[in-house]
Amino acid sequence: MTHSDKSGKQILSYASFCLGNLGHSAFYGVMSTYFIIFITSSMFSGLNQSVADKLIGLITGLMVVIRIAELVIDPILGNIVDNTKTRWGKFKPWILIGTLVSAALLLVLFTGIFGLAQKSWILFAILFVLIYISFDVFYSLSDVSYWGMVPALSEDSHARGIYTSLGAFSGTIGWNGLTIIVVPLVTAVTYAVTGKHEEGAPGWLAFAAVISALAIVCALIVCFGTKEKHNIIRNSAKQKTTLRQVFGAIFHNDQILWPSLAYLLYSLAYVITNGVLFYMYKFVIGKPNDFWVVGVIATIIGFCISPMFPILNKYIPRKWLFIAGQTCMVLAYVLFIFGRDNVFLMDLGLVLLNINFAQLVTVLTLTDAIEYGQLKNGQRNEAVVLAVRPMIDKFTGAVSNALVGYVAIAAGMTGSATAADMTAHDISTFNMMALYIPLTLAVLSIVVFLTKVTLSEKKHAEVVEELKDQLAEGKIEKNESNTQVRPQDQTIYAPADGKLMKMAEVIDEDGKPFPGKGFAIKPDSGNIYAPFDGVVRFTFGTKHAFEIVSNNGLQVVVHVGLGTVNLRGEGFETYYDDGQKVKKGDLLLEFDRDLALKNGYQDTVVTFYTQPGRIVKSSEIEPGKIVEHGEKVLDVQFK
Repeated sequence: MTHSDKSGKQILSYASFCLGNLGHSAFYGVMSTYFIIFITSSMFSGLNQSVADKLIGLITGLMVVIRIAELVIDPILGNIVDNTKTRWGKFKPWILIGTLVSAALLLVLFTGIFGLAQKSWILFAILFVLIYISFDVFYSLSDVSYWGMVPALSEDSHARGIYTSLGAFSGTIGWNGLTIIVVPLVTAVTYAVTGKHEEGAPGWLAFAAVISALAIVCALIVCFGTKEKHNIIRNSAKQKTTLRQVFGAIFHNDQILWPSLAYLLYSLAYVITNGVLFYMYKFVIGKPNDFWVVGVIATIIGFCISPMFPILNKYIPRKWLFIAGQTCMVLAYVLFIFGRDNVFLMDLGLVLLNINFAQLVTVLTLTDAIEYGQLKNGQRNEAVVLAVRPMIDKFTGAVSNALVGYVAIAAGMTGSATAADMTAHDISTFNMMALYIPLTLAVLSIVVFLTKVTLSEKKHAEVVEELKDQLAEGKIEKNESNTQVRPQDQTIYAPADGKLMKMAEVIDEDGKPFPGKGFAIKPDSGNIYAPFDGVVRFTFGTKHAFEIVSNNGLQVVVHVGLGTVNLRGEGFETYYDDGQKVKKGDLLLEFDRDLALKNGYQDTVVTFYTQPGRIVKSSEIEPGKIVEHGEKVLDVQFK
């Protein structure tokens, strides 16, 4: 495979994952923010106001209860995804099924369950609970699977950062695009159907239909445009997990709990504020037609911030990007509190509110916590771990819905009320819920992340290397069934030009002998070649090592340099794609030896067996012998 072909596939994967979140995030915005606005403004139009207020309170209360219950349900859904095995992988089926079903159920909810409340509010409440739970479960399966794909697409923190940044980038467009189109679309459709210039039920149903269709199209794009990788680290983990192990994977991993708490505090603040911004513009400022500015500013900032994240993260650790974003959020609340009458200060506050890296940093930290947890307990719970963030999002969305419902009722912001109807008490209630409480939460998130989150990019690279060492030592050797009648023979050829070394001569960057069985070469150049005919199974995300399996079934890892994992892919160039068949002597990789040596790392090329327990016998190498790539090094016999 040429370099351009490989780059084209990578770009397609990035683009498909990116577009997937465009519709997914817009769909979440409808369910978490605009559904409650539809409930408070249009779902119960025509009913007595006191009855409508009671139904609004009942529904918002039910939504909170359901979301809290799902704090237990979501990890179970993640476990279902983790234990799924299909020819399309374990994520794509649930992305598509979850999106299709939840989209259909959302449309039913936006019909007011076909106006059932007008006939029987008791039956309406019962059906609402059943439909909403089903809707939320299928949406969760889609959400968990979408973000759960990230560690299956790459092992490298930087590449994962690109995927996550692109997802967040399109998510910003999807979420904030709603703010731009919601009032014009809902009003226009309502006028076309009823002749009234208002946000009525027909318009809300059309709005939900448009976003549901977008979500389905985007789900199809991510399913067809991405490819799940199966590699030695993923396959070496325990594949089946019990419910007890599911919750253990979360509660026994401190680098899941602390980032999750910091994100919970951020998410509560952000979602609460976004949930009431429409009410701020309509009832507090008295300019509902200016609400589109919120979406425009957020979209513009999203265009700038999300693509910048992987660039900034090359020079600034994730922790400090999180702190910087939260500091901007705190300053935004200060401007909202003291500059509400100044258009410039309000717009500046909206800019600062959206300069935030919290979701990106949290997803990446939780993604890296998968290997961290695998190293600690041997379980690789990808979807389970990444179910935590959407679980938090749904919980905070429920809190936001409850708060919006409370504020709407307590401040008289329901039905046909206007800004002129607001009292000083109403405004005070709004300020407390919409500004002062979120400000406190934003400050607390900074404290938690700063003091408790320790899983940095460098720490993750160390974890991956330790997993590699365990593979070399056979500590996490895969238990595959052996159907072979007799041992197989395999000749291994030199993957590089240089001087042969015994494994005992290889000392890593920490002064320790390199673990495992195999051989090493002190190279004369940076070219790495295939040591036999076979298939390249996977490449470490940092490109410093790759697994290759011979046509006879021998599995080895070619590890280029010692300590080079810390280069995070810089100076490495591959000329193959994972899963590609190669011939002995094919050029697979080039690495910048001078860059490695300049940074204090070694350029030694190590070839080791990933299943040392299967090796029956091996011929001896000749230490100190100068070899050229493609020259025979040894014969090995394995089971």
